[in-house]
Amino acid sequence: MKYFSSELMYWISTMIVVIFLLISAYSYAFQKAAIEGFIDLGFPNFFRIQLIVLKIIAALCLILPFVPMLIKEWAYAGIGIFLLTAIVAHLVHKDSILITMINLVIVGALIISNYCLKL
Repeated sequence: MKYFSSELMYWISTMIVVIFLLISAYSYAFQKAAIEGFIDLGFPNFFRIQLIVLKIIAALCLILPFVPMLIKEWAYAGIGIFLLTAIVAHLVHKDSILITMINLVIVGALIISNYCLKL
Protein backbone atom coordinates (compact mmCIF):
# COMPACT_ATOMS: atom_id res chain seq x y z
CA MET A 1 0.00 0.00 0.00
CA LYS A 2 1.38 3.36 -1.02
CA TYR A 3 1.36 6.01 1.73
CA PHE A 4 0.37 9.61 1.18
CA SER A 5 3.24 12.03 1.38
CA SER A 6 3.03 14.72 4.03
CA GLU A 7 2.96 17.35 1.28
CA LEU A 8 -0.09 15.73 -0.34
CA MET A 9 -1.82 15.40 3.03
CA TYR A 10 -1.01 19.05 3.73
CA TRP A 11 -2.57 20.28 0.49
CA ILE A 12 -5.67 18.06 0.75
CA SER A 13 -6.39 19.08 4.35
CA THR A 14 -5.55 22.72 3.71
CA MET A 15 -7.86 22.86 0.69
CA ILE A 16 -10.69 21.35 2.75
CA VAL A 17 -10.24 24.08 5.35
CA VAL A 18 -9.85 26.88 2.77
CA ILE A 19 -12.91 25.80 0.78
CA PHE A 20 -14.94 25.61 4.00
CA LEU A 21 -13.80 29.11 5.02
CA LEU A 22 -14.62 30.64 1.64
CA ILE A 23 -18.03 28.96 1.35
CA SER A 24 -18.81 29.99 4.92
CA ALA A 25 -17.75 33.60 4.27
CA TYR A 26 -19.84 33.68 1.10
CA SER A 27 -22.91 32.33 2.88
CA TYR A 28 -22.52 34.81 5.76
CA ALA A 29 -22.39 37.61 3.19
CA PHE A 30 -25.08 36.63 0.69
CA GLN A 31 -27.39 33.85 1.89
CA LYS A 32 -30.41 35.05 3.84
CA ALA A 33 -30.82 31.77 5.75
CA ALA A 34 -27.19 31.86 6.94
CA ILE A 35 -27.48 35.51 7.98
CA GLU A 36 -30.68 34.84 9.92
CA GLY A 37 -29.18 31.71 11.46
CA PHE A 38 -26.15 33.69 12.59
CA ILE A 39 -28.36 36.28 14.27
CA ASP A 40 -30.52 33.51 15.81
CA LEU A 41 -27.39 32.19 17.52
CA GLY A 42 -27.27 35.51 19.37
CA PHE A 43 -24.30 37.11 17.65
CA PRO A 44 -24.47 40.78 16.60
CA ASN A 45 -24.46 41.63 12.90
CA PHE A 46 -21.10 43.45 13.04
CA PHE A 47 -19.48 40.19 14.22
CA ARG A 48 -20.80 38.48 11.06
CA ILE A 49 -19.04 41.11 8.93
CA GLN A 50 -15.82 40.69 10.90
CA LEU A 51 -15.95 36.92 10.42
CA ILE A 52 -16.43 37.31 6.66
CA VAL A 53 -13.30 39.44 6.40
CA LEU A 54 -11.24 37.32 8.81
CA LYS A 55 -12.19 34.04 7.10
CA ILE A 56 -11.07 35.38 3.73
CA ILE A 57 -7.80 36.65 5.22
CA ALA A 58 -7.21 33.33 7.02
CA ALA A 59 -7.88 31.35 3.84
CA LEU A 60 -5.35 33.49 1.95
CA CYS A 61 -2.79 33.10 4.74
CA LEU A 62 -3.06 29.31 4.57
CA ILE A 63 -2.99 28.99 0.80
CA LEU A 64 -0.33 31.52 -0.20
CA PRO A 65 3.16 29.99 0.07
CA PHE A 66 5.01 33.26 0.70
CA VAL A 67 3.11 34.06 3.92
CA PRO A 68 5.53 33.78 6.87
CA MET A 69 5.13 30.79 9.20
CA LEU A 70 4.30 32.99 12.19
CA ILE A 71 1.35 34.52 10.33
CA LYS A 72 0.18 31.05 9.26
CA GLU A 73 0.31 29.93 12.90
CA TRP A 74 -1.90 32.84 13.94
CA ALA A 75 -4.30 31.97 11.12
CA TYR A 76 -4.49 28.36 12.36
CA ALA A 77 -5.15 29.59 15.90
CA GLY A 78 -7.87 31.98 14.76
CA ILE A 79 -9.58 29.33 12.66
CA GLY A 80 -9.43 26.89 15.56
CA ILE A 81 -11.00 29.43 17.92
CA PHE A 82 -13.70 30.19 15.38
CA LEU A 83 -14.51 26.51 14.91
CA LEU A 84 -14.64 25.81 18.65
CA THR A 85 -16.91 28.83 19.12
CA ALA A 86 -19.15 27.59 16.30
CA ILE A 87 -19.36 24.11 17.83
CA VAL A 88 -20.32 25.48 21.25
CA ALA A 89 -22.84 27.93 19.77
CA HIS A 90 -24.56 25.23 17.70
CA LEU A 91 -24.65 22.79 20.61
CA VAL A 92 -26.13 25.39 22.98
CA HIS A 93 -28.65 26.42 20.32
CA LYS A 94 -29.56 22.71 19.90
CA ASP A 95 -28.98 22.76 16.16
CA SER A 96 -28.64 19.61 14.10
CA ILE A 97 -25.79 17.34 15.18
CA LEU A 98 -24.75 17.31 11.50
CA ILE A 99 -23.54 20.91 11.82
CA THR A 100 -21.39 19.95 14.80
CA MET A 101 -20.04 16.89 12.97
CA ILE A 102 -19.07 19.01 9.94
CA ASN A 103 -17.26 21.46 12.21
CA LEU A 104 -15.43 18.58 13.91
CA VAL A 105 -14.31 17.25 10.52
CA ILE A 106 -12.98 20.71 9.65
CA VAL A 107 -11.15 20.82 13.02
CA GLY A 108 -9.57 17.48 12.09
CA ALA A 109 -8.52 18.80 8.69
CA LEU A 110 -7.11 21.91 10.38
CA ILE A 111 -5.02 19.80 12.77
CA ILE A 112 -3.71 17.62 9.93
CA SER A 113 -2.87 20.69 7.84
CA ASN A 114 -0.99 22.33 10.71
CA TYR A 115 0.86 19.13 11.58
CA CYS A 116 1.91 18.44 7.97
CA LEU A 117 3.03 22.04 7.50
CA LYS A 118 5.57 21.57 10.28
CA LEU A 119 7.08 18.35 8.87
